[in-house]
Amino acid sequence: MKKLRVLIVALIAAVLGSYFVFDLERFVSLAFVQSQLGVLQDFREENFALSAAIYFLVYVVMAAFSIPGALIMTLLAGALFGLLWGTVIVSFASSVGATAAFLLARTLLHDWVQNRYGALLEPINRGIRKDGGFYLFTIRMVPLFPYFLVNLLMSLTPIRAGTFYVASQLGMLLGTAVFVNAGSELARISSLSGLVSGPVLFSIALVGVTPLLARLIVAALQRRKLARRYGKPRKFDVNAVVIGGGAAGLVSSLIIAGAKAKVALVEKHRMGGDCLYTGCVPSKSLLRSGHVKQLIDNAREYGLKDAGAKVDFPAVMERIRNIIARIEPHDSPERFTSLGVECVAGEAFIESPYAVRVGGRTITTRTIILATGARPLAPPIPGLDQVDYLTSDTVWNLESLPGRLLVVGGGPIGCELSQAFGNLGAKVTQVEMAPRIMAREDPEVSELMSERFRSQGIELLTGHRVARFGRDGESQFMEAEHGGKMVRVEFDKVLLALGRKPNVEGFGLEELDISLTAAGAVEVNSYLQTSVPNIFACGDVAGPYQFTHMASHQAWFAAMNALAGAWRKVSYKAVPWATFTDPEVARVGLSEEEAKARNIEYEVVRHPLKMHDRALADGANEGFVKVLTPPGKDRILGATIVGQHAGELIGEFVLAMTHGMGLGKIAAATHIYPTMLEANKFAANAWRKNHLPHWVFPWLEGHFRRQRK
Repeated sequence: MKKLRVLIVALIAAVLGSYFVFDLERFVSLAFVQSQLGVLQDFREENFALSAAIYFLVYVVMAAFSIPGALIMTLLAGALFGLLWGTVIVSFASSVGATAAFLLARTLLHDWVQNRYGALLEPINRGIRKDGGFYLFTIRMVPLFPYFLVNLLMSLTPIRAGTFYVASQLGMLLGTAVFVNAGSELARISSLSGLVSGPVLFSIALVGVTPLLARLIVAALQRRKLARRYGKPRKFDVNAVVIGGGAAGLVSSLIIAGAKAKVALVEKHRMGGDCLYTGCVPSKSLLRSGHVKQLIDNAREYGLKDAGAKVDFPAVMERIRNIIARIEPHDSPERFTSLGVECVAGEAFIESPYAVRVGGRTITTRTIILATGARPLAPPIPGLDQVDYLTSDTVWNLESLPGRLLVVGGGPIGCELSQAFGNLGAKVTQVEMAPRIMAREDPEVSELMSERFRSQGIELLTGHRVARFGRDGESQFMEAEHGGKMVRVEFDKVLLALGRKPNVEGFGLEELDISLTAAGAVEVNSYLQTSVPNIFACGDVAGPYQFTHMASHQAWFAAMNALAGAWRKVSYKAVPWATFTDPEVARVGLSEEEAKARNIEYEVVRHPLKMHDRALADGANEGFVKVLTPPGKDRILGATIVGQHAGELIGEFVLAMTHGMGLGKIAAATHIYPTMLEANKFAANAWRKNHLPHWVFPWLEGHFRRQRK
């Protein structure tokens, strides 16, 4: 491939060099072509096929190497071959030449650009994969876009060569015909600047916009078809109905009400959703209790003698319920009603895109937002129905600490709850089918956390595939396959932490034929619009990120697009997440594993916390800050932090990535000493140190030596 690139560069240099060195541009000037027009026409009369072939090949070469003169050549086609044949010949020659230029540029630049800027270009790549042919066709219809620049830019995207050729040929056809037709008067043309009038160019550009207008018209026709099919009401009770009172539903309804539109929020259970009652709030509360117990158990490390604590598990669970009760008013129907949201209790059923039934009431609406969330996944494992299993929803009903707790799943939920219950005194065994826990993080993260878990008495069984559950008298057990052998684990309680399934059943999506993804989520476009144009979805039911903060993020876009039409694409430029174990694990952007999988070139800078001042003072110096950047540049591709308060520390990198700031900006900012936040600055300083101009140091040493004499 390297030799091929060198050959292509040499060929391009030879062709373009010859063009300018030998002054070949004079042959494609208006004056020269007009002076030779009679000779060329006589040759065409005697050798039509040969003249057409020679013309075709010359045009292809000029187009392939972006040699100036395409306009003169197009005019010449009209003068030599007439409107019909001239249009046919130029149409194919220009498309073949453009595709050749596209392939040359792709061979030279595509891999390099994608490797270096792949993460930044991913939104564009997704759009091109989906609608690349349409976008190229539209651009080709407008002759104001430079021909060679379109070839170059499209070569850097994932568009297929066949799609590029077809879209180019069809898109350039009208403009080609206009200029070929103008060429019939080539002998009388005195200047290229006045060749085509402003109104004609405007008309061509207008035709180029036609596909975009057509898309709007199609959308309008779809809405009209939808209205005829379901009977669009003449007036509506509300502007929007939001189904689901979790994070996504609460935020979207507040935004709609804040815009002074009328919104009804339907929730069948409790407003606040999983995050408040079974997710973020209770799990972090439980983790805190476990962490305090762990600190007390290790009090001697802090110079404290005879410290001890006995776990009162019912009191731990009561504390969790009290914390939930203190937060509940913030998400209550009373508060949301005071803010302009109509809160409707009951199960929603979507009768049509314009009507939602709740109990005996039907609410008519212009738009609907689905925010129905997700639920814990309980796969059909043989014997599961014979054991007393828990999920992240039901574990909060425990009133006594399990003596032996089996946790199935090595993701964030499984790891957090394994450590929390282990710190509180349960004998925890954690089973994961993958070779390591926290599989979406880099292996060094998994290794560090595995060592930490084992040091705390958690038994890790990675690479174990659960085969079945069962009972043996009063004893409950699990059998898992590992290395061709069956491993048996007995337990008192088993907690399934195997992911979450979007809630898409039972409220009318099936009847509307709403499209779903392979993962079972509601399929949405970049505007969070479902396959039914006036129904939007956000949060866990839509994915792809099942985080409360991303549900809130999506909710803003869903609400604005529901109110004003699909106009704002949701942004996933810098998506952070954290696993709240001890130490915490937080990340934004790419991991090393992801960068390698995408063939993205990167450099790594690290700041280990082993000798970090504040980490040492707190007795929490396990972990590191790791940042990925493009080679030689300080732009942040991704950051991973393992350590105390990593979920807080990652915020600086999220801000930097969101607003295009590099490590140089972080290094230049003043950070308070002694804080954990300084670790980010030290990582940035490590990057700067690695990229100092070391070649200048000997010169500086000599300069300052001379100053001392």
